[in-house]
Amino acid sequence: MQASHTATLEEIPALIADRVAEVGIYDTAVFVVDIRETVLRQLTGKGRDAGSGGQEFTVQGSLPGQAYQRVDLLAEPATGDAPDGRRRWWVAVTDGVERLGVLRADTDADDEPTRRSLRDLASMTALLLLSKRSFSDSYARRVRTEPMNVAAEMQWNLTPPPAYAGHSATVGAVMEPAYQVGGDAFDYAVAGSVLHLGIFDAMGHDTTAGITANVAVAACRNARRHGASLAESSELVEQVLLEQFEGRRYVTGILADLDMDTGRLTWINRGHHLPIVIRDNRWTTELACPPAGPMGTALGLPVTECTEHLQPGDRVLLYTDGVIEARDARGRQFGRSRFADFVKRHHSGRHTVHETLRRLMAAVMDHHGGKLDDDATVLLSEWRGSHQDELTP
Repeated sequence: MQASHTATLEEIPALIADRVAEVGIYDTAVFVVDIRETVLRQLTGKGRDAGSGGQEFTVQGSLPGQAYQRVDLLAEPATGDAPDGRRRWWVAVTDGVERLGVLRADTDADDEPTRRSLRDLASMTALLLLSKRSFSDSYARRVRTEPMNVAAEMQWNLTPPPAYAGHSATVGAVMEPAYQVGGDAFDYAVAGSVLHLGIFDAMGHDTTAGITANVAVAACRNARRHGASLAESSELVEQVLLEQFEGRRYVTGILADLDMDTGRLTWINRGHHLPIVIRDNRWTTELACPPAGPMGTALGLPVTECTEHLQPGDRVLLYTDGVIEARDARGRQFGRSRFADFVKRHHSGRHTVHETLRRLMAAVMDHHGGKLDDDATVLLSEWRGSHQDELTP
């Protein structure tokens, strides 16, 4: 940790390898996952890409990919290629529940202290990566598998991390098309025991739509951080959008506050699809709330705050229309029912929230022939009640 303060991202792999060799962990390598969570790419420290060359594994169908999907520590079979009879390991690199990639390491021993040391090393690796990635073009290049448009560049730099866990709640988010996203955005933040949630869908699918969504999120954050209520925050967003675009651009959205102590969910609807609650992994309910107009339209409709008391284990789905309106070759929509059923089926104790969302978006993309015509975003939050110890795998 001390040595990392002045290290660049490119120096992290060698820094880790040099230090851990002193405690019996050898031949380490760091692999980061791409934005779509399809491949794991090695950081080699060579060249401006911080990983030109190096190994690459698919998330689907490889042992490193299994460790990533399951957020687990997995050993290669004894016939693996580790030297000197050592055991080769793959361990998920995570910060809380945000999955950054995997770590490869060889050890002489195969016992619980060794496994614990590997998990600790993976945790430290996550913190080192997080401390460098926000200002590293090398990291940004390494986690991309195709060119990114300007709107997507803005959105990915605006949004918080795609995963969070704390204070009895977890949050997961996905956006597609990851490299061409236009006017979708999600936001969340924590203040004390309150989890703020927001999803936004700006008119259009171009750079101006991305700018509109950016302005809406920034205005909402500004209002929220000055103590504004949900309704007041949305009204400030509307005011700013009118000032900037004079009614030519608008944003639909849901803004919500979750009291993580009590499970009380408060939300407002600004012309957007209603939230879905999944309870006991069996019941699906759409939360009704009288809609105000989209932000930026100046329709003057009243903004109503609605409430719902969640039960432990309830999941709240906020989403944009690109998820349910994706069509297959025969014109059939993915649909709301299939969307909710997919989440129930894949998150019934077999997968984490974040692995479920990864698989969901892959299914939506596949349904639409691998290329979406509209942005598709999902923000999923789960309230665990008093089961704080169950937040991380």
